[in-house]
Amino acid sequence: MLTANKLMPQGSGLAPVLRKRAATVELDWDVRQKSRFDATDSQGRQIGVFLPRGTAVRGGDVLVAEDGSLIQVIAARQPVLVITHCSEHGTAFDLTRAAYHLGNRHVPIELKPDHLKIEPDHVLAGMLRSMHLIVREAEEAFEPEGGAYGANGGGHGHSQGAAPVGPVLHPDAYAAPHDHDHGHSHGHSH
Repeated sequence: MLTANKLMPQGSGLAPVLRKRAATVELDWDVRQKSRFDATDSQGRQIGVFLPRGTAVRGGDVLVAEDGSLIQVIAARQPVLVITHCSEHGTAFDLTRAAYHLGNRHVPIELKPDHLKIEPDHVLAGMLRSMHLIVREAEEAFEPEGGAYGANGGGHGHSQGAAPVGPVLHPDAYAAPHDHDHGHSHGHSH
């Protein structure tokens, strides 16, 4: 097994021709947020990745193996929830409110000017729909914000058994579609 213990964020400093020749490895967020993992690159090599604790690997980063070979990381498509505002009943500011509430729950969020992305969670999807947002399932790359803690966006840890932040929600708490009380129901299932 080949070992990689160096990370070049976004391949900075590498000539484009070197990046083009590099092997690739496609990883989802669950793997990329770990500092130690095994993977198979596009050349069929088994790679053991050992990075400093708290290091998150991003799509576009380049791993450097012990033999000097380069492995470019690609953010794999994975199930996500894409959240947009309802232009009929809200504004883009509703996304800011949603990001605030998700952040209070320490949910990894990918922020875009016109939408948010989170990992699938039916309770959170129901909460967001109750806030008049449109939530759809998709298969896309997921690059959540790094957060305010940790040098490489690794976030911060919680001790085992720590109490959850915010209210604990029953899975059915937000399952029902909502009504805007102005003559029609709007379940945001578009």
